[in-house]
Amino acid sequence: MKDQVLDRIFNKPSFPLKFERLELDDNFRIIDTSEQVQQFAERPEEAIPGKDVRLSFPELIGLEDILKAVLQGEQELFELQAIKRCPEQKFHVYIDIYIIREQQENKFENKLIVLIEDVTDRVVLKQNLAQQANKTNLLSSALISCEHYMEQVITSMADALLVTSNSGKIKKVNRAAQQLFGFREEELINQPISLIIDNEQVLIEAIYQHSYLKRNPQNLEVVCRTKTREKLLIAFSCSVIAKKTEGLEDIVYIGRDITAWQRREQRTSAQYAITRILSESQSVKQVIPQILQSICQNLGWDLGELWTPSQYIGTSVQGDSLNAVLRCVEIWSSRVISAREFKAITWQATYTPGIGLPGRIWVRRLPLWIKDITEDGDTRRSQPAAEAGLHAAFGFPILDDSEILGVMVFFSRDVQAKDKDLLQMMGSIGSQIAQFIKRKQAEDALVESEERYRDLFENANDLIQCVDPSGRFLYVNRAWRETLGYSEAEIANMNFFDIIHPEFKQHCLQRFYHVLSGEKLGQLKAAFVTKDGQAIFLEGNINCKFVEGHPVATRGIFRNVTQRLAAEEALRHQQEETERLLLNILPAATISKELKEQPASIAEDFADITVLFADIVGLTEIAASMSAIQLVNLLNPIFSAFDRLTEKHRLEKIKSISDAYMVVGGLPTRRPDHVQAIALMALDMQTAIALFNTENNQNFSIRIGIHSGSVVAGIIDLNKFTYDLWGDTVNIASCMESQGIAGKIQVTEDIYKCLCDEFLFEKRGEIEVKGKGKMTTYLLIGQKG
Repeated sequence: MKDQVLDRIFNKPSFPLKFERLELDDNFRIIDTSEQVQQFAERPEEAIPGKDVRLSFPELIGLEDILKAVLQGEQELFELQAIKRCPEQKFHVYIDIYIIREQQENKFENKLIVLIEDVTDRVVLKQNLAQQANKTNLLSSALISCEHYMEQVITSMADALLVTSNSGKIKKVNRAAQQLFGFREEELINQPISLIIDNEQVLIEAIYQHSYLKRNPQNLEVVCRTKTREKLLIAFSCSVIAKKTEGLEDIVYIGRDITAWQRREQRTSAQYAITRILSESQSVKQVIPQILQSICQNLGWDLGELWTPSQYIGTSVQGDSLNAVLRCVEIWSSRVISAREFKAITWQATYTPGIGLPGRIWVRRLPLWIKDITEDGDTRRSQPAAEAGLHAAFGFPILDDSEILGVMVFFSRDVQAKDKDLLQMMGSIGSQIAQFIKRKQAEDALVESEERYRDLFENANDLIQCVDPSGRFLYVNRAWRETLGYSEAEIANMNFFDIIHPEFKQHCLQRFYHVLSGEKLGQLKAAFVTKDGQAIFLEGNINCKFVEGHPVATRGIFRNVTQRLAAEEALRHQQEETERLLLNILPAATISKELKEQPASIAEDFADITVLFADIVGLTEIAASMSAIQLVNLLNPIFSAFDRLTEKHRLEKIKSISDAYMVVGGLPTRRPDHVQAIALMALDMQTAIALFNTENNQNFSIRIGIHSGSVVAGIIDLNKFTYDLWGDTVNIASCMESQGIAGKIQVTEDIYKCLCDEFLFEKRGEIEVKGKGKMTTYLLIGQKG
């Protein structure tokens, strides 16, 4: 048995044995030691013969019963393992202690043998192995956590992620990719990436760059298709996951949908191109083909058409537009489609209002979208469109206020869902084109009428003259020459101031200089002296032409009022005589009462009031499609709201006709804040129409015009009493509305100056006002905070 114990102690594999030895008596005193035993003692100085072993090896304290059991042979072996020693300025030392009995010849004098083994290397190795195992476990846990985290990141990514093999087979997709392309995960896994990418050549080039040129694939912008075959533009960033085996790499694609960004860029480019075309083109026939081509090329459509009821757009159309017959007068198509038969049928086709895409747009006067023309029911062009590969279509009217001039229609090879933003932009472009056409018509008419105007001037009964800033005549018409009696040769050497009657000369000189300084004057009264010395009394207007800010000529149109003044003077004398006779017959109070009963006297001047005109934009077109009762029911809540606002702001409603509304502030009761009250009324009317639209699912907008000044107010018909206003103030306010902008409040400069400290304005610029020339106008935005 003792041999087995010793074999267990000394025959340990792998590690060299290092033992030191102590011999103990039955009182645990040291009898003998090996030479190096002190290096393992807790107190080396006590590890000497004669000392209690427990002083140098305190681990044995408390183990006395066990040691006695070994000494008496009751236990063969006792061992303590991995006891740590910390020598000064040395590394830790670990020891194992084995205690056995050595029996002497005298069985009553047994002793204990303490073997001390240096197991530092073994313990350190075990600790290192334990640390490595712990590290491995931690790394494994971290890897599992990292994989779980990365899976969550990939799942929650907003960008689409696809992982493919080198051959292009899809191995992994995230949720964003499934949502973007409309496929389920199982529908994509193990499928070729060409299932969603239109141009497979892009993928081939990316793989070639990595495999043969040793370059990572660059970022790619690729046209992709959803499950429903909708086209998307995706920006992919690509990277290659290298593997030990060359040629088995995975390619990671991270894609972002830039379709909306591309569309915005395309629409900005289209808008810019069309604006440039309209600004540079000289004629309507030059501009239309360029616009069709520009819209197709900038927006990615394949064919564009222009439909009009006349020989070409801009040509006058006789009769009701609802009886028009629409014909295609212009086509542009890209080279990527073969649409010869479709074009041939289009050139021969005609549409009446409400029939086919052009006819429906003509009646609606609004842009229209068709997802797939082949399913639209157009019996004449659906089949040819399908054969030409055309599907989606949209069109818009070329509309100037209420007058429709034509319809533009566009086709695409793709089936495309309705794009409201594009239709809205196209509606705006249609208005731009209509304004260009109208402007060109006006320019052509102006050129054509210049000769007629000259003939008109020469044959006019009014006296027309043109004078340079120094007073020399540049032009006079026939009536001027015949009335004043001067010949053309005499006029060439005359000065305008030489023919002015002395009583009017100072007044006329002042008015002349005011005109040269840029002032706009009212009617001028003057008297010219004829060749034979007679005085000719004239009334008229004079204005100045400026070039680069400098006056170059004044132009005047005068009417000979000499006979009228003479008649008025005679009438005045007659009236004085009549009044004198009446006073001889009736008292003055009676005459005054009788005069007040006359129609002409039931009126009153108001020197300072404010007039508001409002018009509901687009209601005329909607009214054409409904009965009178339906129209009244539609208008009643709007005008009722306006009436309540009139009462709220203490204003006077004058009248409402059809979709127009007229309000005045400052009469019949005069008030100092009439301008502010009208401005607040206008802002509240905008709010009221917006609230009506929200509650009734309508899209009305209101156009408002405001001006202040003097008016005459009164009753114009004694048989049917009607209270109304007259004067330039009313006409100008009406012009502010009729020439305003839908959804805006246009005011004159007088209103702006009065309210600019209390309200917010935006300057619109100058507009042409009939009878007044150009006027600077502003848009009322709201109250200041």
